[in-house]
Amino acid sequence: MVLSRVLENRIASLYRAGKIVGGVYLGIGQEALSASVGTLLGKGDVFAPLIRDMAGRLAFGESPLDALRTYLGSRKGPMRGRDGNIHRGRPASGMPAMISHLGGMIAVVNGMLFARRLRGWNDSVGATCIGDGGTSTGAFHEALNQAAIEKLPLVMVVANNRYAYSTSNDRQFACQDLLSRAEGYGIAGHAAQGNSLLSCFETMKHAVAAAREGGGPQLVVANLLRLCGHGEHDDASYVADDDKTSVLNRDCLEVAREEMLAEGRTEADLKAVQSAAREVVDQATAQAQQEPEPDPYADDWRATKSEFQAHPSS
Repeated sequence: MVLSRVLENRIASLYRAGKIVGGVYLGIGQEALSASVGTLLGKGDVFAPLIRDMAGRLAFGESPLDALRTYLGSRKGPMRGRDGNIHRGRPASGMPAMISHLGGMIAVVNGMLFARRLRGWNDSVGATCIGDGGTSTGAFHEALNQAAIEKLPLVMVVANNRYAYSTSNDRQFACQDLLSRAEGYGIAGHAAQGNSLLSCFETMKHAVAAAREGGGPQLVVANLLRLCGHGEHDDASYVADDDKTSVLNRDCLEVAREEMLAEGRTEADLKAVQSAAREVVDQATAQAQQEPEPDPYADDWRATKSEFQAHPSS
């Protein structure tokens, strides 16, 4: 969580300095949920993160250097400087490159899980994330319905950050809670307090275990508040005063700090984590800024190479 916050603050600074071309969409306030997802998945699993899942990406194994290389257009990055600044991934490691269309990643994870089932690899779990607004799309419905019918080991994580860009919950859905949709699909549902690391971790632990043990798709809904605009271009002036004063407006890093201190960690421990994160991000930034951009005349334009030759956990 700390590494993600430090890295995204650096990315925002680079964007404002004109060093990054394209949009920047941060996960400030969603790190507890995202980090819990990435931490509880392992080698051989599938994780399809979205734009606010920097913490989950890092927990799943992505390096800060990979992220910065992509944002800065380095030829040495996972997308070789050719695919925008957020559509990055390493499919051979179980992290498909992100599709922006809301709900689009669910069907991708379904396909990867179904392909593994056909190959006899029955020990994988797949997870992907979406915001509350994305749950209103046809792609979300079709893919979740498919996962339920096939009883795929999918963990569908919904970050209910209260606003689909600027559209509030009461203009998005009529049900009292997004968690009630689980029953309609015939799948299990789990609720978490999205700005509490302990709540998110415990909830995700149960959901991942249930999926891995054959329980079929698991829907996790975490209520939280995005602590930044939709993107760095957005001042979030549409956020209601009631939301700004609610318990969900507490920064998940501050909540996690209190939780860690209550668990026996010390201020010195937490300062060491912060210091180490800054050092890693400083080094990665310096390296990525010195690397070459892609050369359209010399580049290898093959999109992918042969992958999945063996079980991904081997």
